[in-house]
Amino acid sequence: MNSNWNLVGHEWAVDMLQKHILNGTTRHAYLFAGPPGLGRRTLALRFAQALNCQTPIEAGPSACGECRDCKQIAAMQHADLTVVQAESEGGTLKVDQIRAARRTLVLKPYQANYRVALFLRFQEANDNAANALLKTLEEAPSYAVLILTADNPEQLLPTIVSRCEVLRLRPLKIEEVRQALEGRGIESGRAKLIAHISGGRFGYALRMVEDEALLGQRQERLNDLQNLIAASRVEKFAYADKLSRDRESMRQAILIWLSYWRDVMLRSTQAETPLINVDRDLEIEDLAKRLSLSTARTIVSGLEDVLEKMEKNVNSRLLAEVMLMDLPQM
Repeated sequence: MNSNWNLVGHEWAVDMLQKHILNGTTRHAYLFAGPPGLGRRTLALRFAQALNCQTPIEAGPSACGECRDCKQIAAMQHADLTVVQAESEGGTLKVDQIRAARRTLVLKPYQANYRVALFLRFQEANDNAANALLKTLEEAPSYAVLILTADNPEQLLPTIVSRCEVLRLRPLKIEEVRQALEGRGIESGRAKLIAHISGGRFGYALRMVEDEALLGQRQERLNDLQNLIAASRVEKFAYADKLSRDRESMRQAILIWLSYWRDVMLRSTQAETPLINVDRDLEIEDLAKRLSLSTARTIVSGLEDVLEKMEKNVNSRLLAEVMLMDLPQM
């Protein structure tokens, strides 16, 4: 556990941000990049607390976590904190949202040292929004700190990235996540499974702990996949119809299946990398024996392609049908 900011992992990032505050070299803009569920938003909120805490703990500096500013920032309800994000995950962040944030950023802080604007999942910004942010970055006053989160810097305009201090966050070791979960009282078998499924993303692991339904939905999707591999064309078309009715749930299903087929691919290559779906290791082993590596690889790249096309708003029904017809006949 990272004692100062009460985070699991990312010690080097906390260390660097603390030095910026301590030395008075805080940048105008930061980009916290890495896969979702890694703790990007939590790190951003802890940074905002450290910048604005009225009674900081000297070590670090670290926020006390107890004062009015700390509590309001943690709840994302602070007068000097603006949070900008697309309405839903996988949605679109729009130019009006950036303009509204810009109007508050130019005002002097109301109760804190800094005005902080948090632009979450900025890869979801459309072109107009991205250009509006560029203008905001160029004109930001000295008391404003902008923090962007994104899966990958390469998804953003190079001109935006070049104006930010980029922190590329990495997943933790599976073992670190398991230990941290057990430290929170999670039973060891469950902690191990969640740690593997999380792929080292502690934020995602916590979501699974807090929301029982997530593990249930995952089991359901993996059972569906097993059935689909043996299903007839008619059954596949019927499932594609049902799946494509809810875009977000289709996206979640594909992410789960992707993790499964990547495991099959790993097993085909006899790689030492730990499986994500450890509770399905016998099935995965069996599929890896029956399918060639190139077949597994084709399925993985096909699913990645579907996710990409979904972002470009290609017809979901069509994508679901093609995706299911491309599954191997077992």
